[in-house]
Amino acid sequence: MSDGPAFGTRAPGALQSIGTPGGRSRPSRFNRGKLAAWIIFILGMLYFFLPLVVTFFFSLRLQPTGRAYTNVLFKDPRFASSLIYSFTIGLITIAISILLLVPTAYWVRLRVPRLRPYVEFITLLPFVIPPVILVFALLRAFAGPPLPLTGTHDGLNVLVIAAYVVLSFPYMYRAVDSGLQAIDIRALTEAAQSMGAGWGRILWSVILPNLRVALLSGAFLTLAIVIGEYTIASFLVRPAFGPYLSLLGRDKAFEPAAVSIISFGLTWAAMGVIAFLGRGSKNSVQVAGAR
Repeated sequence: MSDGPAFGTRAPGALQSIGTPGGRSRPSRFNRGKLAAWIIFILGMLYFFLPLVVTFFFSLRLQPTGRAYTNVLFKDPRFASSLIYSFTIGLITIAISILLLVPTAYWVRLRVPRLRPYVEFITLLPFVIPPVILVFALLRAFAGPPLPLTGTHDGLNVLVIAAYVVLSFPYMYRAVDSGLQAIDIRALTEAAQSMGAGWGRILWSVILPNLRVALLSGAFLTLAIVIGEYTIASFLVRPAFGPYLSLLGRDKAFEPAAVSIISFGLTWAAMGVIAFLGRGSKNSVQVAGAR
């Protein structure tokens, strides 16, 4: 009897040929996909950060080095006053938007879901109506009786807040609606009602804690819009940050670049605050209903 390969053993080269025709090794699709992802990521980072790096080095050209930043931060009182004004207006806008849109989105999803497309259409109108049209409509409507708001500083502040609330509708409503979609509001509402809670208590103690991350996201977008907005604040003659940047660019060469870098840093600081406040969202109230 001739000696042959033992039962259960493979001939040399069999391992290389299994699963691939002709014994060739299988192409590493994973490695190629990973390389392509890294290339796209690096190109995106260069596209995003390269203009900031160039702007930063340009802002340092004013001698002595860093003088543009000291001129803005310590020698120009308009920088701090305009930034504080826009930040205050932004916080008021966020508070009013939450008071308007959270009960509206909650009630539409809970009681009248058939009206949801119409509410979404209304909240998207600021994308269609330019801010210049909105501000001219406000000036025309409130220049005289019964509400002559354009004649006083407080009245103009009310108008600018109202305009910013309208501009925040697309961002805040979508954030709130997405947050409500992620939770079972019907089960939460029924559980809270079974414990004797009223509608106000349900919104404050049950719904809002579950929308913390969504509200922070909408608040960040709203604050960014308010701080950088120019048209409405300019036509209403408000000492906001957007008009300040425009006026600074007319008179200075290096200071606007410094202010842009500072604004970028403040934006990332706000994102860090949002991430810090939202990291405990897993501890929010959750009530599971019977299936």
